[in-house]
Amino acid sequence: MNNIGDIIKFSKTLRLLYVEDNQAAREATLLIFHEIFGEIVVGVDGQDGVEKFNSNKIDIIITDINMPRLNGLEMTKEIRRVDKGIPILVLSAYNESGFFMNSIKLGVDGYLLKPIDMAQFIEALKKVIVKIKMTSEVNLLQQYQDVADISTIISKTDTTGKITYVNDAYCAVSQYKCEELIGKSHNLLRHPSVAKETYKELWETIKKKKEIWQGVLKNRTKNGDTIYLETTIKPVLDMDGNILEYISIKNNITHTMNQKTRLIDICDASDDIILVLMKIENFDDIERYYGQNALRTFEEIFAKQFTEAIQQRLSFRDLFSLGDGEYAFVKKIQECPLTEGELKKELLAFQERVNESVVELGEIEYDVTILISLAHGENSYENAHYGLKELLQSKKTFIIANNFIQNERELARKNFEILKMVKIALHNEKILVYSQAIIENSTQEVSKYESLVRLVDEDEKIISPCFFLDISKRGKYYYQITNRVLEQSFALLHVTDKEISINLSALDIERSKTREKIFELLRRHSDSAHRVVFELLEDEEMKDFELIKDFVVKVKDFGVQIAIDDFGAGFSNFERLLDYQPDVLKLDACLIKNIVTHEYSQNIVETIVSFAKRQGIKTVAEYVENEAIYEKVKALGVDYSQGYYFAKPQRLSH
Repeated sequence: MNNIGDIIKFSKTLRLLYVEDNQAAREATLLIFHEIFGEIVVGVDGQDGVEKFNSNKIDIIITDINMPRLNGLEMTKEIRRVDKGIPILVLSAYNESGFFMNSIKLGVDGYLLKPIDMAQFIEALKKVIVKIKMTSEVNLLQQYQDVADISTIISKTDTTGKITYVNDAYCAVSQYKCEELIGKSHNLLRHPSVAKETYKELWETIKKKKEIWQGVLKNRTKNGDTIYLETTIKPVLDMDGNILEYISIKNNITHTMNQKTRLIDICDASDDIILVLMKIENFDDIERYYGQNALRTFEEIFAKQFTEAIQQRLSFRDLFSLGDGEYAFVKKIQECPLTEGELKKELLAFQERVNESVVELGEIEYDVTILISLAHGENSYENAHYGLKELLQSKKTFIIANNFIQNERELARKNFEILKMVKIALHNEKILVYSQAIIENSTQEVSKYESLVRLVDEDEKIISPCFFLDISKRGKYYYQITNRVLEQSFALLHVTDKEISINLSALDIERSKTREKIFELLRRHSDSAHRVVFELLEDEEMKDFELIKDFVVKVKDFGVQIAIDDFGAGFSNFERLLDYQPDVLKLDACLIKNIVTHEYSQNIVETIVSFAKRQGIKTVAEYVENEAIYEKVKALGVDYSQGYYFAKPQRLSH
């Protein structure tokens, strides 16, 4: 049944149970399914799907994964208890091996990614129809004939698991000759990455329970290639219920599998691999400016045009399209006659040709530039992947990324140790606020203090935030640190009559629990709130600027002052002053530390100070490390100074 018309004609006789909790996705997908299936029963979540299955005669199930009450995999498990043979296709936006492997264990018949790719969907539907037609036959001999007609991969084993029969399709896909397989165990094709539990569950199903086992098995061919086989194994019983043999019917679904999964499996299966990983620069711009249709057209043209070029030049194997403008070519080292230097030269020449070319999107010509990361041998995928990340950060375009994974693992180890240190410090109440005096330039008297976080480790060593704060942002510890700093900073209002300046990032303000904490502290210390200064740290991670503007307005109602930190560098700009209406500008250290000898810095500071005075905004110079810097910023009209020339950060006495 290879004709699409025949497939849809048969599917029109089927009753589909479609389970999807997202109404918009459900309505859009139903428009497709109504053209394919004769009757559709709709479930709005996993529990509803089970109930609809139990109350209707269903021929096939298509389900989402992430749903309330019961998710798609939990629903499948419930249905499999009632009917182990009902065809089930999983449709999900998730592209993760965890979901995939769980669905395999439950014996689903296909795994499709949203949005639906019709070619992939029709291919999956064809296999399901073959299964339905096959299992509906009563006569086993007729079933053999049917599967032979569609060239399905067939094998038989005796009760000990030894292969007694394979058809030509089995030999073709496994790359073994018939005589190499007969009398051998199926373990010959077993992929080392498949968990022992998978085969344990398989044998328990077909041998102990004497039931049909269905799932996807990852196998390895004679040449070491990874293949995925959709597999049905049935025990053949005599009249007394004794097992005579096992028959296995398989379909090769390797080319319908997720390509990134396939690529990783190929790289993991052998250290004898050369991998070329490419990324199109500014790939997101194509969709942003030209739309989804243009994006698909671009990918088709790029894949065809440049696959042919690199295959002709270097004889690489298939192109892997990994999504988001990433592509990969792979081949075995022993199949490459070039040295690493020669291969690099060829790839650079290929890269140059690509970068000089254009892809025509209708009447629009799009310039293409690519990044290339080359790795070979052990951990080739991980090395090439981290190589691409290095290219994006360094603005380079080509890299040989061997052994990058070792550096990443070492970095991960160090990060883990830092997080462990932070966890211990939080537990031991060793996240502390140190205070650095801010001096009024006209009097050289302390006007305010800035709260600065410090960590005291188990050896009583004081650790600067530059060593732990950014890493803490990757987990829950950052928010705990912020809470400790806020509590201790507000407590300082009762230790000194000076102003207390507290740093807040966009990450802090955008988190609702942190905002609630701030307003709770302002209400609790309402009598002293006018002595609080929030220093806003601007960064590229800011997601909701309107929320931050609203926060500024609300805290000002408590009498809080607003300072913009690191002004004159990075993300700060004069336009932002209109939005924040700050009371203080803290001049960035990069402008101050060389101000005595750097005329450019002097001119910028003079301009900022002049503007600030006209607006009634105070200015603070950070990094005032010596008398010369102090005299210069004072002469330029800066109101306050902060730095080691006057005071180091220290704990204020309670």
